[in-house]
Amino acid sequence: MDPSEFKPTPLRVPRTLGFRRGESEFSRIYHGGYRSPQRPFPMIDEGEEVTEETLNSDIQKLKEKQDMLDKEISQLIAEGYRVIELEQHISLLHEYNDIKDVSQMLLGKLAVTRGVTTKELYPDFDLNPND
Repeated sequence: MDPSEFKPTPLRVPRTLGFRRGESEFSRIYHGGYRSPQRPFPMIDEGEEVTEETLNSDIQKLKEKQDMLDKEISQLIAEGYRVIELEQHISLLHEYNDIKDVSQMLLGKLAVTRGVTTKELYPDFDLNPND
């Protein structure tokens, strides 16, 4: 094989939202871009007959849940929480999880190379097995 033909395989890292900057995950979730999964309505059993009465009952339950959530939101705002802080917190959690996923992948590759389990590597890197 001619050395000039040798091309190293590029390092592939999972593409995740946590490394992307710009629009936050919170904004995407609550301001469009979401497609509902194609599942049956959660409050209706597949074997249950759908009547106007059951639909009205389900609508009433949803309205009550919405009122409860609106009250919780109002209470959190009154306590000084802001939506932007929540967006930042969620973004940081996504970034943390992305970094943790990559580190777990690297630990797994190192464990295979050394012929040990990933758990056996934890003490070498001062990692908590319960983390």
